[in-house]
Amino acid sequence: MKPLNTTGKPCIAVITNHDDDLFCLRLELVRALLDEGYSLLVSCPDGPKLDLMKRQYGLRRGCDFLYDNPEIDRRGTNPVRDWKLLRHYYRLLKEVRPAAVLTFSAKPNVYAGLAARALRIPAISNLTGLGSVQKKKGMKRSLILAAFRPAFRASFCVMIQNDANMRFAQEHRLINGPCRQVSGSGVSLGRFPLQEYPDGGNGTDGQAVVFNYIGRIMKEKGIDTYLEVARRIRSRHPATEFNVIGFVEPGEDHYLQVLKEMQEQGIIVYRGEQEDVLPWIARSHAVIHPSVYGEGISNVLIENASCGRPVLTTDHDGCRETVDNGISGFLYDPACPGQLEALVEHFLTGMTNRERMQMGLEGHRKAVEEFDRDKVVNEYMRLIRRLTDEQAPGHVRGEAAKGQVRAL
Repeated sequence: MKPLNTTGKPCIAVITNHDDDLFCLRLELVRALLDEGYSLLVSCPDGPKLDLMKRQYGLRRGCDFLYDNPEIDRRGTNPVRDWKLLRHYYRLLKEVRPAAVLTFSAKPNVYAGLAARALRIPAISNLTGLGSVQKKKGMKRSLILAAFRPAFRASFCVMIQNDANMRFAQEHRLINGPCRQVSGSGVSLGRFPLQEYPDGGNGTDGQAVVFNYIGRIMKEKGIDTYLEVARRIRSRHPATEFNVIGFVEPGEDHYLQVLKEMQEQGIIVYRGEQEDVLPWIARSHAVIHPSVYGEGISNVLIENASCGRPVLTTDHDGCRETVDNGISGFLYDPACPGQLEALVEHFLTGMTNRERMQMGLEGHRKAVEEFDRDKVVNEYMRLIRRLTDEQAPGHVRGEAAKGQVRAL
């Protein structure tokens, strides 16, 4: 397996756990690397978003970049499967010998990070939230942190997405080298431009008011809270629409029946996984994201904000950072889901449609100023240039160079 370009620039590996992550969050980074002449290795399980990259952007696996299709049980804890994944990454990186490895999401961070460390290949890790790790206790938590620690400590740099994750990583000694806080994965302002705000009534009279849940359908993302709020609000305000957009997370298949029954009752509309969520955002009045998951920075929220939609979400790590409470959206205590119902009621009956639109415009301003993906991509490119320059013949390496990296 050889790099695919002839520019003489080194190969960079981008390793993640899902095709959706690659397309939705890393596409601009992939394009920036290719535009700058780097050859590219992409490792993520096969899925429809890889075909979408080809159809919409002309990026073809095997032509524009090397492609590796690993087997990843994203939420599983089977040690045999994880050992196989570690061996897979080791063999892959040993064969390709990239100049740098960029890892995203938990298992690539750990196992590709350990493989890169064993092969002395610099890795840039991205702590995209701590998922459910922070809530685990005892031996389970200790084992998970013990897996992260050697991979992160060996990283050239660890990118961390919010203050709480930075504190957690430092308190639990996950990192002892260079790290940098970034604005999540950022939002592509080109793919999520400001949308015209639709007409809307008060949930009883006038045009229907449309709410979206967008994301993986799983307990920790708050789907139960969303469904219960939809049930209660729809009983009082029939001129509302509650959409559920996304795929059911493996292992939580019982939600398929729940969604089917609630759709038959006229409470929600299950739209399934969508190739492009922009049309659904455009026809909505707000997004509801009741997550208690360990987010980095919620992409669902900054994408909706970029489009000019108010966000209703939890005062929780990775969610609160995206909202100026009462200005671009509303925060509520996730321990008190009744607060969300009250906020939705206020959104319907206590605000004019013009006030909702103005709230969305404030969210768009915040997304442009704080979460532009180009700024995040530039951070990566600066690190990669610095790293590959250090590998160039004649570059002075050693402790002085390491100290310069720490100062980035």
